[in-house]
Amino acid sequence: MFKSYVLFFFLSIAFAFSAQAQITIRSITIKGNDKTKSYIIQRELPYRIGSIVPSDSLDAYNTLGQYQIFNTSLFNEAKVESIMVDSTTADILIHVKERWYLFPLPYFRWVDRNFSQWWNQQNRSLDRVNYGINFRQSNFSGNNDRLVIGLITGYTQQAVLRYQIPFIDKKLQWGVGAGLQFYTQKEMNFATLADKQVFYRSDRFLREGFRGNANFSYRPNLFERMNFQLGFGQEQITDEAFAKAPKLLPTLNRMMRYADFTIGFSKTKFDYNAYPTKGASTDFIWYQRLAKNAPLSSFQFRKVFVHPFNKTNFLYTESNSQIKFLANQNYLDQKLLGYGNLQMNGLEFYVVDGNAATIGKMAFHHKLGSISLRNPVTKKFLPEVKYHFWLKIYTQLGYVYSEKPLNANKLSNTLLRTAGIGVDIISIYDFVLKVDYSVNQLGDKGLYLQGGINF
Repeated sequence: MFKSYVLFFFLSIAFAFSAQAQITIRSITIKGNDKTKSYIIQRELPYRIGSIVPSDSLDAYNTLGQYQIFNTSLFNEAKVESIMVDSTTADILIHVKERWYLFPLPYFRWVDRNFSQWWNQQNRSLDRVNYGINFRQSNFSGNNDRLVIGLITGYTQQAVLRYQIPFIDKKLQWGVGAGLQFYTQKEMNFATLADKQVFYRSDRFLREGFRGNANFSYRPNLFERMNFQLGFGQEQITDEAFAKAPKLLPTLNRMMRYADFTIGFSKTKFDYNAYPTKGASTDFIWYQRLAKNAPLSSFQFRKVFVHPFNKTNFLYTESNSQIKFLANQNYLDQKLLGYGNLQMNGLEFYVVDGNAATIGKMAFHHKLGSISLRNPVTKKFLPEVKYHFWLKIYTQLGYVYSEKPLNANKLSNTLLRTAGIGVDIISIYDFVLKVDYSVNQLGDKGLYLQGGINF
């Protein structure tokens, strides 16, 4: 009998302790969102008003919400904190500092695959630059929607119109977007020799086309997204271009009309999407082109894992693979390594064509420190700018399978190896500048620059 009372006593204590270890979210207050709708911010939180969370997990939930809000790319600063009302109730207070959302900026960008290729191989030629006006309105209506209107000339003459809104339903799960683009070119990349791009230039337009698309997105939770895009377009080359490169287009003639669709899935859980120091992501993309005598199926799978050892050290690993099922040996569809996100440090000057490719990356990062500099341009809006510096050492492996490789190209059907050391500089507006010194299995050594900023 005594044992039963003792057992009942300890069970009662355990039950009482468990009951006390729950926190109810009473309210959520947001400050600093002058334009952004409050529900756009609340969509990124792991709890709602009335949610019950474990008391020992509340700080972790706040940190996760802070990461998610910052990763919308709407704010320069985001802070989530809880204020305890009593032992079982808490109020959530969110402070944000909005970015500039309107950027009617002059457009200037090299057309080559990266800055190093334009600067070194193309001798910084202004003939290989696009310039014009690019009107970007992020957070157009306060719903994290984006409007882009571009009038570009130079290497490629383009007219671009795009609009994307992430949510159109009350549950904030479905989004839509659309885009339209027209372009002409006087120069074209028509071949790969010695694993480098070969170009042909004329005084007349060689290539022109247009493309339109509409897309739908579905986001059931904080981390997962599914996308479906329908597209259509037309591309054609002149008689002069066809005489130079009869196998350029997938139809193996002067014109191609096509429709296509893309199905994508992603799961991203990073502390900072532009430069993650912990977390993981998974991406899968299926692209299908529908064209007479020129179908194409492409599948790509990418996995990133970032493991932090502490606040100043982390290990980055990535695997990225793509396979294409080609209708013929046209040039455009064989482009693989060196395009898109299939990139290897140390091979910036090279491209590898083929049917399938895979790369693996590993890098150890160590934080060197941070500095803050006064901003003389917009003192009130942004009085100072903070820069973070990371040292890294890395190694990468890759392989490209080509069913019918050209004798002049030596990098397909062989193991690709690179390694190096570099410094990464991180700042506002998702600015990331990478300064790398790399070597590859060919014996090439050099300093390479990569970077960008998210407006």
